[in-house]
Amino acid sequence: MAISRRYFLTGASVLALTGGALARSYRGSVPWSSKTARPPSPAGLHQTFFSAEERSVIVAMVDRLIPKDEFPSASEAGVVTFLEDQLAGPYGRGDIYYLQGPFQQGTESQGYQAEAPAILYRQAIADLETAIRKEGTDGFTALDAEAQDDFLTALSEGEQELEHVDAKTFFDRLWEDTQLGYFGDPVHGGNRDMVGWKMIGFPGARYDYRPYIDHNGKALDLPPVSVAGNYQREAN
Repeated sequence: MAISRRYFLTGASVLALTGGALARSYRGSVPWSSKTARPPSPAGLHQTFFSAEERSVIVAMVDRLIPKDEFPSASEAGVVTFLEDQLAGPYGRGDIYYLQGPFQQGTESQGYQAEAPAILYRQAIADLETAIRKEGTDGFTALDAEAQDDFLTALSEGEQELEHVDAKTFFDRLWEDTQLGYFGDPVHGGNRDMVGWKMIGFPGARYDYRPYIDHNGKALDLPPVSVAGNYQREAN
């Protein structure tokens, strides 16, 4: 399951950079005037969502999805912090989803069809720990790297059943959220030190690119900038 960095460059980073997280809104000066800037406030105090046991499982899972190489792993880049902030807020509550009955079986073309993401995560972690322990192993973190990859692959392909939630739905949600945390703007709590942007050479939310329009396709060797400016979030 240790998917190559090249795979991220072909789609994952685009999703994160264009989709973004929904739990925060940017605030700046309105109306805009030249030569002034009031950047949005960065993410505030880290919100706790996972228990210690749940967090250890999530850390292990996202670090198999984006393992450490010349760049930090997912957890080292703040992805778990991002997940907790999101799941503890409007995204986790499912504020953007219709969650009232009556319910009918949906189709893939209709998008996300599960319960609120916070419920999905909590129940899926409990279910997968139960499933692994039934096989005589003390939970996901006790598996070696190869066994963890095999389990995640089975989740991604719908071959591993979970008792209360759809395994593939959970994996797809975790995979998408992990990408958002690694490649999204650091004001949302992930992409610590803008490592995701440095990986792909993305210069960030710079105000003015006019000096570089006629660069004839040459790579822009510019350090990335967050929408909050040259923002660095402290590690949690």
